[in-house]
Amino acid sequence: MPPRPNLRPGGRSARVQSAVHQATRELIEQHGRDALTVPLIAARAGVTPSTIYRRWGDLAELLADVSVERMRPEGEPADTGSFRGDLLLWADQFHEEMSSEVGQAMLRDVVAAAGRGDAAGTCQCAQFTAGVVSVLVQRGAARGDAVPTVEDVMDRLVAPIIYRLLFGMVPASAQQVAGWAAACADAVTDKPSRSR
Repeated sequence: MPPRPNLRPGGRSARVQSAVHQATRELIEQHGRDALTVPLIAARAGVTPSTIYRRWGDLAELLADVSVERMRPEGEPADTGSFRGDLLLWADQFHEEMSSEVGQAMLRDVVAAAGRGDAAGTCQCAQFTAGVVSVLVQRGAARGDAVPTVEDVMDRLVAPIIYRLLFGMVPASAQQVAGWAAACADAVTDKPSRSR
């Protein structure tokens, strides 16, 4: 999950984290997750295995940390001109990403770390997602669109997508996700007043 506390956020610590994350991603691409070992990652990153063990504890923690970082949004969500359009597009993209092989592996890594007592990554992933949803909601409200709360979107749209992926039910279809997103957008009863 996040690097161990009391580490400096910049300098050598940041360079080590970046090199180890990059090495991990590259090795997953080249050899698959099952072939990963701490010594292999350390060699690729140019650090000693003890550096990885000291910072992350074990391979599972490192994989979870890399997964959390990959879930960090890279920019603002697309602007379609309406809250409803923005939410439908984002929901489709989020579902596609989380349903992919890489997305499902990321979810498993983060949840596995939480199962070992480190819930920081799951909280961080939820914060990343809620942050994107907040941008959508605030943008819609600024336009004068009727918008739900961030919590409503998390509960009515994000939660069923993730639940189905994590607990082995049949994953949601794109049509189901679009339906949940539309229902979430339509469930709003109050339209914000525009300031003049």
